[in-house]
Amino acid sequence: MMHKQIYPLLLALAFVTACQTNKKKPAPEAVNRDTTHYAKEEYIARTLDSNQIGAFLAQHTEFAPYAELIRDFYAKRGFHYAWIDEQGVTEQAGGFMNMMRSDEESGIKDSSLDKSRALALYDSLAAQGDSLNRNDTIVPITELTFTGQFFVYANKVWGGMTSDNARDLEWFIPRKKIDVESLLNTVIANPQKGITEDEPVNRQYKLLRDELQKLATVVKANPQWDSLRLEAKKKNYKKGDSSVVIAGVKKRLQLLGDMQDKDTSIQYTPVLDSALRHYQARMGYKPDGIITPQTLAALNRPLQHYMHQLLLNMERLRWVPVEVSTDYILVNIPEFKMHAYEAGKLAWSCNVVVGTPGTSTVIFSREMKYVVFSPYWNVPPGILGNEVIPGIKRSGGSYLARHNMEIVGGSGKAISPGSINWSKYSGRNFPYVVRQKPGGSNSLGRVKFLFPNEYNIYLHDTPSKGLFNEARRSFSHGCIRVSEPKRLAQWLLRNDSSWTEAKIDAAMNAGKEKYVTLKDKLPVFIGYFTAWVNSEGTLNFRDDVYGHDAKLAKLLFGQ
Repeated sequence: MMHKQIYPLLLALAFVTACQTNKKKPAPEAVNRDTTHYAKEEYIARTLDSNQIGAFLAQHTEFAPYAELIRDFYAKRGFHYAWIDEQGVTEQAGGFMNMMRSDEESGIKDSSLDKSRALALYDSLAAQGDSLNRNDTIVPITELTFTGQFFVYANKVWGGMTSDNARDLEWFIPRKKIDVESLLNTVIANPQKGITEDEPVNRQYKLLRDELQKLATVVKANPQWDSLRLEAKKKNYKKGDSSVVIAGVKKRLQLLGDMQDKDTSIQYTPVLDSALRHYQARMGYKPDGIITPQTLAALNRPLQHYMHQLLLNMERLRWVPVEVSTDYILVNIPEFKMHAYEAGKLAWSCNVVVGTPGTSTVIFSREMKYVVFSPYWNVPPGILGNEVIPGIKRSGGSYLARHNMEIVGGSGKAISPGSINWSKYSGRNFPYVVRQKPGGSNSLGRVKFLFPNEYNIYLHDTPSKGLFNEARRSFSHGCIRVSEPKRLAQWLLRNDSSWTEAKIDAAMNAGKEKYVTLKDKLPVFIGYFTAWVNSEGTLNFRDDVYGHDAKLAKLLFGQ
């Protein structure tokens, strides 16, 4: 795990506090000039030499990890300048500096990403403009500082913490790769696009950054976040009630954007009912319109708590692919939802049940390869040792009959439970397979979906449908139960005309296991996001069901 002194991503939530205590001078206006598409014959006239670069890197050891990148970048462009031309600092330099200035407003600050020198050099040269002295020794130093700063910035802000850190946080989805040198060349060649258009981050990252700025604005205007308390005689409030607490809830929902109406009366109104249901839904609570202790607790949390949560998920989003344009499946564990995407666009979603905190579902990705109709369920060693073998010891073969189970050897031949000395075995040392036969009572239901992996996790149907109505759905031993298994089977086989709805129904109810290999395999991502913006543009939060937020917060905030 990376030590805090090496990578202490200390994120400033209170640009609020910074605004109150350190009034900054306004930044010089960015130079708005077009230095378009530098082909070799169009490069900036001024050049560096390799000795200048070597001397700079020897003096500025903070750029040592990027020394090879810096040398290679200038060598490929014939050592021509990238950020400063004969008229002063370029538009590209202004765009990059403005992006770094906006970091604090986004709540992003990293002690290993010292931007102050680059910004000071930019301000100095921008103020000189066309009167810049071309023989000034500060010019090559500024040029190289901008390039070094770009590589540092790209690595920290767009790349995130190291892969080792992610694995320590139980994140096993392969990390995206950033070609920083190619990105820099793109930024230099296309000033009109703006650097934000080329950021190598997932769209969700940008959406959360925007939401972070909105929350920071609310905090700045409302530094006091008074606690709303239930009256002693009331456990909750609903339609028909009146209370000063209701007036406080209305004001809070108005600040958060859930309630547009300006009413602040003490009466529970239909408008409040609608706004409260909207708020509860995006927080992952039952959207019943009742002001419960749970809802009040969420409304009472300081907004800095939610800003922290956004920053944690922005860090995770630095790790994921910038864009997935294919068909794929995403299961978001804290949301208890599965989402099916077609060509990168959301097609449909359904509820899922995931592992309990004690048998948590792993965060990883693999390719979906098989649909298995009328599956057997091979009882895993943990359940075998804790539940099945003790049950057989108590009641013999009747336990197996009641649960529609059988014992088979390596050849698949059935073995009589009476021929086994059960006192010798626990779940781990049992030499045979105990499996549940296909059918409606099978723990996997009538169909399962395999994306082979070392964690033995897959999606499947279930006979226990009632759990899908629970708000918090972490009940499984680690695998993922799907509320609409038939729909998922139809979606996965939709491009195979031989698999009609009638044929899928028949296969699900055949009582005989059948493997179907998908013609078109697709990625499955099992992710962990406790904050996101949905397809309707609504900011959502969820509880940290496995404690992964808490672990990441220790790395990012030192908490």
